[in-house]
Amino acid sequence: MARGAGPALRLLLPLLQLLALPAGRGNRTGAGSLFISEYFSQSAQRLSFYSWYGNAKVFHFHVPEDTVLLRWLLQASRGKEPECTSMEVTVHFRYGAPPVINPLGTHFPANATVRPSYNISITLSSTVQNTTFVNITTPAAGDWFIAAHLPEAAGRIEVKGFSTPCTYMFQADMFVLRLTDIPVLEPGVAMPQTIVSPAKPLHVKVFVPKYTARMWFELRNCMTSERKACAVRVVLGSITLPQSFQRIITCTGNVNCSVSLDSLPWEKWLQIMVESLGTANASVSLEMLASFTDCRPGSTSSFLNFSSLNQSQAASGPGSPTPSTGMALRNTSDQRSFCLQNQPVVREDLDVVSVRYRLLNGPSVAVYSISPTLLVLNLNSGMDSGGSLVVNLLLNKTSLSQANATVVACVSAASPVLSLNITQNCSTAFFQGYPLSLSTSSAEAMLIVLYPQTDDWFLSLQLICPKGQSECNTAEAKVTVIAYLTPCFNDCGPYGQCSLLRRHGYLYAGCSCKAGWSGWSCTDDTKAQSVGAQNLATLLLTLSNLMFLPAIAVAVYRYYLVEASVYTYTMFFSTFYHACDQPGIAVMCIMDYDTLQYCDFLGSVVSIWVTILCMSRVKKILKYVLFVLGSLLIAMSLQLDRRGVWNMMGPCLFALIIMISAWVSNDRQITCCLLLSSRENGGRENANPSKHRPDFLETPCWTECRARNLPPILPICEKSPAYGSLQLQLQFRSHWWLECRVRMVGCCLCPGQDLWYQHCPLPAGLWCHIWMRGLAHEPKMEGD
Repeated sequence: MARGAGPALRLLLPLLQLLALPAGRGNRTGAGSLFISEYFSQSAQRLSFYSWYGNAKVFHFHVPEDTVLLRWLLQASRGKEPECTSMEVTVHFRYGAPPVINPLGTHFPANATVRPSYNISITLSSTVQNTTFVNITTPAAGDWFIAAHLPEAAGRIEVKGFSTPCTYMFQADMFVLRLTDIPVLEPGVAMPQTIVSPAKPLHVKVFVPKYTARMWFELRNCMTSERKACAVRVVLGSITLPQSFQRIITCTGNVNCSVSLDSLPWEKWLQIMVESLGTANASVSLEMLASFTDCRPGSTSSFLNFSSLNQSQAASGPGSPTPSTGMALRNTSDQRSFCLQNQPVVREDLDVVSVRYRLLNGPSVAVYSISPTLLVLNLNSGMDSGGSLVVNLLLNKTSLSQANATVVACVSAASPVLSLNITQNCSTAFFQGYPLSLSTSSAEAMLIVLYPQTDDWFLSLQLICPKGQSECNTAEAKVTVIAYLTPCFNDCGPYGQCSLLRRHGYLYAGCSCKAGWSGWSCTDDTKAQSVGAQNLATLLLTLSNLMFLPAIAVAVYRYYLVEASVYTYTMFFSTFYHACDQPGIAVMCIMDYDTLQYCDFLGSVVSIWVTILCMSRVKKILKYVLFVLGSLLIAMSLQLDRRGVWNMMGPCLFALIIMISAWVSNDRQITCCLLLSSRENGGRENANPSKHRPDFLETPCWTECRARNLPPILPICEKSPAYGSLQLQLQFRSHWWLECRVRMVGCCLCPGQDLWYQHCPLPAGLWCHIWMRGLAHEPKMEGD
């Protein structure tokens, strides 16, 4: 790709490469095969460093039926800022549900099934953009998901507004090539076909009806156009990720090829592709035949019995057998006529990604040895794959007549397991199931399927005896089945928060862990904080707000009641916000978390605002107007962007400007200080100070300048002499040297009229003492 090309050209070049696929018309049995190309695109998303599943950006696509080729166009790009460095983007793929990923290498919850996802890496080094293609032939029709993320987060805290993080973008586009007229293979009918060339494979499909136990596929009368022995490869099934269970057979010579498949997906189309392995100029003619073996189902109850839908399993009276007991009373020959016992299950939607499954005859189901008991869990609504499927089995030990018998269970998607034994691994024709077992020594089993794929899920149970099935012919076991779909398993536990995530109209859930806990369901305590450390952190953070008490006391003592009210407000909400914001179990929330956070941020900024305005020594009326106006503007700013750095810096800088302007604008004070600097030396050198008495000492400028030498933080007192303060009258003669020592920050001198000054009311022993050097009268104290 040419460097410096425009955005339109950078997008056009990958699109042209994407469309450069074998579309148009191919030949099959002398007729034209129409291929239709379709293009699906989604908006780009900004990538994040990974710390939990919410940082992964999910893309959801739907692959249509009869798709013979799928191509992903993956585009990763980064910004041109100096902070941008080389980065590796990890992309995960999965069919039927979002990918289950574990970039941090944490532990999953016990009894959870985890299979590694299929992923690729895209490196952004010197190039600003990287384009990658991923091709999949004969993909499975349905939902496909892509998840992309950056490496693990560094854990640094960056202040918003002070740093500019690098922007990494990712976009996924999908191109499909679909065959519109795929021939249909009828069961039991031989269909002749011709492969024109190795470059143009043959595609056919056959529909698998419900209750199909086995399919027999045969390829016969294979011959090339040159009357030689043919060589072909037959691929049955579609590709699914992360695991694909396609059946591939190679046929050479004139010998007929056949394959038998057990437990096929019910009520779905099975894709069959046949490609020639011969020379390019030779066509291949052959015949295909498919036949099915049906499974006769039996039912343990009737759907007409709705009495248990609105109530739990009622206790039966003596001599009144339950429907499952009635099923147990059937003779053995009647049970042998069925290949499975169908147990009806009702799906009850509770909330988003929340489903409960209820058996019509109560939570217990009868399990026999002659045929498996089958339960269907419907998860094909399209919105169920974003949670966790939990299946819990509990064996009633008293119902098991054979003490050494074992109840074997299999949970599988798309197709059930119809033949169970102790050594089998619950595999179907195109899916690997999850095995469970119950016995008298282990009467409970649980299975957690994270992000189950969109499909019908089957639970098969059968009673197995170690010495043979003959000793279990009359045996029966009662198993309590509890199955439900939940957004997050165990609601992420006490150290996690279950968050509902959304990508366009698709919803899925993830756990955000805290207090050092990690893992898919926040069950990994490798780096977890102890309870003592959590309590200590909570106490230190909340009790630190007690430092507001001295400021509140001084403000009340000096009659700064507005400022004291703001400090009290900030101390209260800061204490309870941090008590509610703790990551562990030491948490106390007196109201909604968002409300506490907003009040804490508002009180913090307003406290700084009123403090600096009080230090600016502006007039009362102007000060209180600025108090109210600034508080309203700060409240609006925090509502727009609560974590913006200028929400605090803006009021601080504006208040500092007001304070400095108020100080500088006092021309009288500046002139006084200049006079003080020029007249002090003259007073010392003259032996007769009465002849050179400065005129400015006749005014309160001298004492006021000395008072102004106190730290600027000391505000002007607001209590008038009418409320019982002391007044100090200083009488000057000639050369005077005034010196003020402050024993505690907060002592201040308040200007009055002429030479009268009010002393701030302070506790005993904390007076601002004044010494005079030179000839002076003793100060005259007057009480009001």
